[in-house]
Amino acid sequence: MNASVSELDSLLRAIRACRHCVETPSGAKLSHEPRPVLRASATARLAVCSQAPGTRVYRSGIPFTDASGDRLRDWMGMSPQEFYDERRVAVVPMGFCFPGQDAKGGDLPPRSECAALWHERLFTALPQLELILAVGSYAQNWHLGDEAGPSLQATMLGWRQHLKRKTQPRVLPLPHPSWRNNGWLRRNPWFEEELLPVLRREVRRLVRQTRPS
Repeated sequence: MNASVSELDSLLRAIRACRHCVETPSGAKLSHEPRPVLRASATARLAVCSQAPGTRVYRSGIPFTDASGDRLRDWMGMSPQEFYDERRVAVVPMGFCFPGQDAKGGDLPPRSECAALWHERLFTALPQLELILAVGSYAQNWHLGDEAGPSLQATMLGWRQHLKRKTQPRVLPLPHPSWRNNGWLRRNPWFEEELLPVLRREVRRLVRQTRPS
């Protein structure tokens, strides 16, 4: 095992053991036991970077084990076996733990501690990444920085420019695959007609044509 792989393994162990949002939170304490959920390897060329785990993922400990995951894999043209091959695909949400729900039953925003504590170190330890799928506005704002638009709509409309940027890894913004975005998808047919074919082509190039040892 080389030094970079060993360092990544140590970092992943530290993240999965993290209890910062319970023991020393930056805001309100997490109301339940932490269970950080992420997948990463030094050979992954593609990363799915979303918001935070939901209730089903909190129970399973495996990312996107829900209807949103089914839709995301359909968008990507991937089987579950391909998607969960962490040698090829990293899954790094903005918040690693399920953040809890608000009074109306919606998921709270991702915990801010995760990105502040871990993200810069983690992405530095993923040297092979060529493309980040930034799913939802929280991930888009972090990964695109000043290049993100003032709204999800504005960021999504600029997807071609974001994908062409010279900074590596490149970033392709996606809406969250939740049913709550069905209305947005109906209002924006270009997403399926124009963006998804490009997404699937990128996935084939980065994942299916790569055979990491």
